Amino acid sequence: MAGAWPMDAGRTQLIAKYERTSADQGFDPNGALVTVGHRRDEMLSVFVEHGVTPRLTLQGKVGVTRGHDRWVDYSGRGPIEAGVRWTVRRDDRSSLAVYVGAGEAGVGRNAGYATPGQGSLDLEARVLYGRSAVWRGREVFVDLQAARLKRQGLADETRVDATLGMRPARDWLVLAQTYAGRTDHGDVGARWVKNEISVVRAVGPWSAQVGWRDTVVGREVARDRGVMLSLWRRL
Repeated sequence: MAGAWPMDAGRTQLIAKYERTSADQGFDPNGALVTVGHRRDEMLSVFVEHGVTPRLTLQGKVGVTRGHDRWVDYSGRGPIEAGVRWTVRRDDRSSLAVYVGAGEAGVGRNAGYATPGQGSLDLEARVLYGRSAVWRGREVFVDLQAARLKRQGLADETRVDATLGMRPARDWLVLAQTYAGRTDHGDVGARWVKNEISVVRAVGPWSAQVGWRDTVVGREVARDRGVMLSLWRRL
């Protein structure tokens, strides 16, 4: 299952995730790497989605965060997010959905280019498309998403996310993901492209995931990278 597909009515999925990233370099306004002060950010979050009807899925996210850089240490509540996902069209192989939601900023970095605590209320609209297939006898899927965020206390953003998944064996899943975005501050605004590769192992209703994330291209952002661990549970 990927983001564009709805949860079955009455079913719930929980994903508990730990993310730790650090950076000693950053991308300047021209996109060149420069040395910056060391920083570290950690997040422990729980994401939940619940199928209300065959087309309507509710989703939300809460968490705690901590980190430091040369100027500040922080710890406390992370961002809170809630929204609804509506399946516009679905067939045996594909799904098209739209999502609308809101988020309340936390005490940490509510954007990779921002100082800790900066930001307030976010409003998000997102379009999601997924397509599955069988390639050389293996199940594969692609999930493409485009989003627009209106942000209080931070620049508005446009984001594009892409996921390629392949199941090499029945209980294994390999995910290659890209998260890209930019702010509205013209040519000197922040831009970023982050790649993540992860492996998921399923055992009954449980799944465990381990992955690595790296900021490969950017402007006015840190080159943060680090490990991601998560535990999935379907109810």
